Amino acid sequence: MTKPNASRNDPLASEIDAALDGVNLQELDESGRPPAKGGSAASSRLIKGVIVGVSGDDVIVELGPRAQGVIKRSEFEELPAVGAVFEFSMHGMEDGLHVLSRKEAKALAAWNELAVGARVEARVSGQNTGGLELRIGPIAAFMPASQVGLGREDNLAQYLNRTLECEVLEIDPSRKRVLVSRRKVLEVEREVARKDAVGSLQPGQVVQGKVARVEPFGAFVDIGGGVEGLLHVSNISRKRVENAAEAVKKGDVVRVMILDIKEGGKRIGLGMKQLEADPWDEVGSRVATGQTLTGKIVRLTEFGAFVELLPGVEGLLHVSQMSKERVRRPQDAVAMGQQITVRVQNVDPKQRRVSLTRFDDRGALIGSEDSVESGLIDEMLQRNSGSKASTNLGSLFKKALGDKKS
Repeated sequence: MTKPNASRNDPLASEIDAALDGVNLQELDESGRPPAKGGSAASSRLIKGVIVGVSGDDVIVELGPRAQGVIKRSEFEELPAVGAVFEFSMHGMEDGLHVLSRKEAKALAAWNELAVGARVEARVSGQNTGGLELRIGPIAAFMPASQVGLGREDNLAQYLNRTLECEVLEIDPSRKRVLVSRRKVLEVEREVARKDAVGSLQPGQVVQGKVARVEPFGAFVDIGGGVEGLLHVSNISRKRVENAAEAVKKGDVVRVMILDIKEGGKRIGLGMKQLEADPWDEVGSRVATGQTLTGKIVRLTEFGAFVELLPGVEGLLHVSQMSKERVRRPQDAVAMGQQITVRVQNVDPKQRRVSLTRFDDRGALIGSEDSVESGLIDEMLQRNSGSKASTNLGSLFKKALGDKKS
């Protein structure tokens, strides 16, 4: 008996055992009877003979001294030549001639040609709940449903009467058991196609693909030829995306850039944001030191909060710049998703850094009473910038505060 090079506890073996539950391969067909265990009994049933003539539908065979047999002409693919030697099995006598057949000899030859791992062509002759029944010449074979295609096959009836290229998984002549797999053949073909496809790819190339599945950390994109790449959540958009499902869904057709190819193409990194305009290119003209902006808190860390100022542009609000009181944890002063007003302390587009503060230039918390008072004072100073030098600054402050109260 020849079995796959794997333990019966492996996943494939378990699939096979489940598929064969209740299936009697002995009953599939008796015409492909295998040799008996050890081969001796089968050999004894076969005898060599020489073709000596053809009479109508009968072929006359010389079996030995004073022994002749007859066999139907239909058992030969073509008319046999006189003198040709074949193996036959004997099935009684008729009119003094041994009745011969070549079916058993063909079955024996077919069994001898089978080997685990060999490619064979098998015709689908039937189906059951566990899989497909097939014929490899005169031999009955079985294909578990899990081995029919690369994925789950719900409609096995579509394969009836089709000839499939398969790989032999297991051979057990004593139990008349031959198991085959079409999936193994398809996997090899897919791998060859994948390698060919990967060979045509290179980092920086832009391709079109279809989203095959989506996970929180990213999306797997089929870019053709059986090749899938990972579009990581961090490479989906210039704008922060926390979950890939927020931006893409299964079946979406997307344009992606190939970022890297590793392990011979088994790991391919893809990006979409690389095809978008870089928002940092505009930061120098849209964000300036001292400017007051409103943004949304998109990330909290131990040392501060990141505030989205423009789509794809974040600034850091350090924990020391959150409140006039001591703040130990950023979440004690601000919350995720909160809209806050901040002042730009420093802008460095090349380093992609923007430093923020919640204090105005006088050190008052933006939006607080102190900040409003300082703003009124600045307004009065500007309004009276052309006044006589003898103008008393204290009276201006008093007037400003009086205006605020009125």
